[in-house]
Amino acid sequence: MTKFAATSAARSLENTVQDHYIPAEAPFSTLVKKGQTVRIEDSYGQQAIDTLFYNAEDYSERYSNQDTMREQGAAYVSTGTKIISNEGRVMMTMTADSCGRHDTSAGACSCESNTVRFGHATKYLHACRDNFVLEVSKYGMGKRDVVPNINFFMNVPIAPTGEMTIVDGISSPGDYVELTADMDVLLVISNCPQINNPCNGFDPTPIRVLVWDAEA
Repeated sequence: MTKFAATSAARSLENTVQDHYIPAEAPFSTLVKKGQTVRIEDSYGQQAIDTLFYNAEDYSERYSNQDTMREQGAAYVSTGTKIISNEGRVMMTMTADSCGRHDTSAGACSCESNTVRFGHATKYLHACRDNFVLEVSKYGMGKRDVVPNINFFMNVPIAPTGEMTIVDGISSPGDYVELTADMDVLLVISNCPQINNPCNGFDPTPIRVLVWDAEA
């Protein structure tokens, strides 16, 4: 389902340094070095991709949604957004966005929130928080290291009252975002398994992550 679009004349599928397919509902992580560009692709469309960022040299420095929104003066992230850490430093910069709607307020689904929102029958369904905890444990981190995240491709309109609602995604197959690293970053993804609200079109699907070196 990939529709490859080169945002740099020197960048192609042939010169990627990383090319990963992440199954539906699965966690994933990789190192993105300073200067490298990562593309996160919504291969089939309408798939929320929950994402966290950690300083690869010091995991205590990690993504801050509050600082990121304050720095941009905007509730959403898109081309030009600087991904800000809890230390106030730029971790990555969004350099391309073919979709235009990405949430960083609603957080990750969890077994607890599923139960509150959708009933006790959903308590044991797989959730993004489980994915995050499992993935960060590979790096010696735990539950307290999972902070509020970006939900790439998740459509969360915010009313003037501040009320948020998760509605049908607007991303098409092959839509993508690209981010260039301003420091060595540990990128952690939960390919969202949610089936109780429309963030995944009620049908979680695989995604793709590609990385290019700075000169590409």
